[in-house]
Amino acid sequence: MNELLTLLKDGHARTIPMLADELHTSEEDVMRQIEFLEHMGAIKKIWTDQPKCSGCSGCSGNGKKACKSCTPDGGFKNMGQMWEVV
Repeated sequence: MNELLTLLKDGHARTIPMLADELHTSEEDVMRQIEFLEHMGAIKKIWTDQPKCSGCSGCSGNGKKACKSCTPDGGFKNMGQMWEVV
C-alpha cells in the first residue's frame, strides 16, 4: 500500500489499469487497496469529469465549469482518475 500512496502523491492522473501495471499487480488488488484507503480516510477521490475554469482568456477564470478553451480535445472522458492523499 505504501507504493500506491507514493504514486498517488505525485499528482498525476492514472487509470486503474495503469496503477496495476506500475505496481505489478492486478486491477482488482489496486481497487481493493484504493477502497480500503478511502474508507480509512487516507485518500479521497478528486472529480475530474467537471473541472473548473483555469483562467484562460476565453472565460476569464470565472470558476465555473471549464469552457471550451480550458478543455482538451475530446474532453476529459479518457483522463485517469485522481486521488488526493489526505
